[in-house]
Amino acid sequence: MGEKFANRYWGSRTPAKSKAEFFGAVTTPAPSGEGDIATIRMFGPIDSWGGWWGVSTTDIGQVLDELPDTVVRVILRINSPGGEVSEAVAILNMLRAHKSSITAVVDGLAASAASVIAAGCDETVMSPGTQMMIHSPWSIAAGNATELRKTADVLDNFESTLIEIYSGKAGADHDWPGLLAEETWLNSQAAVDLGLADRIAVIPDAGETATPGGDPDDDNDDVEDTTDILVASIIPTPVASASGTPTGKETAVAFSDDQLNTMRASLGLADDADETAIMSAVTARPTPQLPDGVVTIDASALDELRTQAQAGVEARAHQKREERDRYIDNAISRGKFAAARRDNFVKLYDADPEGTRAIIDELAENTIPVAEAGFDADGETVAAADDAAVAAFAARMGFTNGAR
Repeated sequence: MGEKFANRYWGSRTPAKSKAEFFGAVTTPAPSGEGDIATIRMFGPIDSWGGWWGVSTTDIGQVLDELPDTVVRVILRINSPGGEVSEAVAILNMLRAHKSSITAVVDGLAASAASVIAAGCDETVMSPGTQMMIHSPWSIAAGNATELRKTADVLDNFESTLIEIYSGKAGADHDWPGLLAEETWLNSQAAVDLGLADRIAVIPDAGETATPGGDPDDDNDDVEDTTDILVASIIPTPVASASGTPTGKETAVAFSDDQLNTMRASLGLADDADETAIMSAVTARPTPQLPDGVVTIDASALDELRTQAQAGVEARAHQKREERDRYIDNAISRGKFAAARRDNFVKLYDADPEGTRAIIDELAENTIPVAEAGFDADGETVAAADDAAVAAFAARMGFTNGAR
């Protein structure tokens, strides 16, 4: 569901390095003091494949299962181009089944299947300047006329599902088939006016605390000695006891017994060491040294190294693009697929070079005539056997009759 390939990290879009870059959850106590609030950030495509392809029902299920029992409200923040209809409906039903109230907040875009989730929650809030898009579902299919007619029937069934959800939110009085067929885009106010959203507002989330299922923060493992931090945290800043001009004399600082005991233990002093001995021990501490293997470098030299590294990265990227183009153009010249399909294979190659090479290598040569065999509706040349090759490739990549 959505523009072809728009919901995958193919082509010029760089794949996320980790799922946490576009999907995760945090919790914090509710302002009322009764229970906790959880924020789930769904900032990517909706896709059953999971991984860096998108957010799946498995991802949502794991997060919901790991939320504390004290959570009474879930804020689902959405910025998504959409994805698979059935996956979105399953995610929506999992959220509805959770004991907490669910508030959907559109932070950027809730398009296609993402609008199904946004509109189906207990409350739908459009952040200022955001967009929602609804349209009829589409699919990629291959086969004879009978198979294609079956696919059309499946799409009609999926559209009835969308209308059921949208009508449940905004009522059945709207021309939903017409709105879906037109691919209707709604700004924040239009979404509220149509009834697919309840209001426009900026909704604070639960804040950055702990991610359910995440690893503990080990950022302090490289601190060799915490005594300096400890002393700095427990020695208060001296404050003048009376008004007037400072004399330059040191002002005595009074410590509590607990503070004194903590500092004595940290500095390895005797139990009866007084404030003077403690301050002397702090002053005498050696200046911290850099760990072995760590060196300092002039800022200008560091900048030069970074510039050179970036130039190397760009040169390597250019080299990879040239290698890709040579490989794909060679496959076209050998009749493995038509030149009209070049851009599609470029996108697939950028996403998975090794897998795409394996598939292209298996394609028979000279199955697609190099000479023009006809023209499509846009005037592009299309070889007669090209459709069969594309259908076979689509089947290899898992594109069947699943609606998107």
